[in-house]
Amino acid sequence: MMSEKEKKEKSLVIWKYAVTNLSRFAVSVPAGARILAVQKQRNQPQMWMLVDPAAPQEERMFRILGTGHWYPAEQVESWTYYGTFQTREGDFVWHLFEEVADASTE
Repeated sequence: MMSEKEKKEKSLVIWKYAVTNLSRFAVSVPAGARILAVQKQRNQPQMWMLVDPAAPQEERMFRILGTGHWYPAEQVESWTYYGTFQTREGDFVWHLFEEVADASTE
């Protein structure tokens, strides 16, 4: 039978992270964290991630893009889309992307 410590070391958990109102922001999360959803909770945009709490932390960079705005294709095409949320009772619609590092430039 596994001890509580062993269970925690071998378990994943869902954690919530705030989506800021900045167009570009960083979030420190356990390495390998997987985004499950992006929604508003109590009027605040949030993202929920499946994480391994024992994994080392890594910084990930996100972008919020507004509907109807123009963006450079060479940048946006390399990002990963995660979800859409609305603010001001639907007057503004935003889309969450993650900047994905190009392995060939690292």
